[in-house]
Amino acid sequence: MSNQPNLSCSNPVPRHAGAGVQSDLIPGHVAIIMDGNGRWAERQGLPRKAGHRRGVSNIRRIVELLAQRGVRVVTLYAFSTENWSRPTDEVDSLMAILAEEIGPQTRELHRAGVKLVHLGDMTPLDPALQEAIRQAQDTTRYNVGVTVNVAFNYGGRDEILQAVRRMIADGIVPEAVDESLFSRYLYTDGCPDPDLIIRTGGEQRLSNFLIWQAAYSEYYHTPVLWPDLDAEDLDRALGAYGQRQRRFGSLDVQDDPSGE
Repeated sequence: MSNQPNLSCSNPVPRHAGAGVQSDLIPGHVAIIMDGNGRWAERQGLPRKAGHRRGVSNIRRIVELLAQRGVRVVTLYAFSTENWSRPTDEVDSLMAILAEEIGPQTRELHRAGVKLVHLGDMTPLDPALQEAIRQAQDTTRYNVGVTVNVAFNYGGRDEILQAVRRMIADGIVPEAVDESLFSRYLYTDGCPDPDLIIRTGGEQRLSNFLIWQAAYSEYYHTPVLWPDLDAEDLDRALGAYGQRQRRFGSLDVQDDPSGE
């Protein structure tokens, strides 16, 4: 299981904000629910597999764009624990695409200085695919550019359950448990919580994604399907984030100077 401390999440990267985006308002960690691959294919009159392949091809471009704008950590929701319930041929296609693409994608991202980290449970995956994921992490382990977390066979509830089980196995007494300790048992250990979560495809739900880490994240929903997401769409999302007031549960003094 991939639960090693992600010590390079704070790696500095150049900050080059896109048009209309102020660099001082760029989120440090952007997470994306990459939705709409199947619908994209259907609209093109293609099999759903073609949509997933097109979606994979958009990953490197989006990562590069986010890195250019100053984002330090990117988390991509690629395959959930619930996705196993999809038709067998679609699941098999997704696994085959990952097996085919992980090598070439890793080489390209490695050249760009990207650090790759897997989030989720690798146990159900084919042993060869597990080894390819480990190699991708090992190859990019010491890169100091943007960190890309790939959530594959990941579920927020499962992550929390696994964390609790590990804490019990380690003999952690209840009195010792606080938010900081609990976070160290999550897959994202060492990573800052996401500042902004973008969901493509128009849906309005979280879909069991980073449900502990996203407690105070800002959300941005777009009808644009993941394979079509581009620089203009990203800048629109980042611009919207820049207009938000993040209070983390506290009262904004500007809204109520009296504090009442």
